[in-house]
Amino acid sequence: MIKPRQTLSLLILTILFLAFNVSAAISTHDILKRADESRGNLQGVSWEVLVESIEQQRTDTMVYDIKARGFDISGMSLEPPKYKGNKLLMLKTNMWFYKPGLSKPIPISQRQKLMGNAAYGDIASTNYAEDYEAMPLADETVDGEECYVFNLKSKNDKTTYDQIKYWISKKRLVGVKAEYFTVSGKKFKLADMDYGNMVTIAGEKRPFISKITMREALMSEDVTYLNLTKPRFDPLPDYVFNLNLFMK
Repeated sequence: MIKPRQTLSLLILTILFLAFNVSAAISTHDILKRADESRGNLQGVSWEVLVESIEQQRTDTMVYDIKARGFDISGMSLEPPKYKGNKLLMLKTNMWFYKPGLSKPIPISQRQKLMGNAAYGDIASTNYAEDYEAMPLADETVDGEECYVFNLKSKNDKTTYDQIKYWISKKRLVGVKAEYFTVSGKKFKLADMDYGNMVTIAGEKRPFISKITMREALMSEDVTYLNLTKPRFDPLPDYVFNLNLFMK
């Protein structure tokens, strides 16, 4: 027979156990924010991205130098020669394009095609934690790795995609797979992400994006690779993200 004192002790232990599990649970927002940090959402990071598009057995390439501070992006094309000096600037959700000879920067959409299956927004940082409403779906396994799965719906029309199905590794807290949908719900593109770069963030070794492979949802051999190399962590001054100095 369980005595009243034992019953009280068991009740207290149960409450403490439940409280610990609730406090230890990671929120959807925190999962997405952590995954965003491995896609460039940091205070002062630079990298080079080689965009390689293979369409109908023809290969085109482009190299951009990207500087990111939070969700502000400054990019300059390094190759090929005909695109060298072209620039991109993204401040929050607004993006501009400039090339030598223009009198002023041109506003563009993150959804505008860059090359192959890649849009301009694909070479920028992700801000899925803030830009999208997230609905958790049933967990799934991707390449033997247990993943959280979310349905993301854009909060505005300035994001790169209207809707995303997003797989995030439970162990590494990085996005490993995505499917992209139109506002009407039609799937038109998918991507796989690799994290071959390792960086130190707040004293902790963390994986950082190294490659994104993008394909059309329809059966096609066309593929676009975004190879991200040379991640560098340095303070970035304000002038890097100043629209008035963009053309200089």
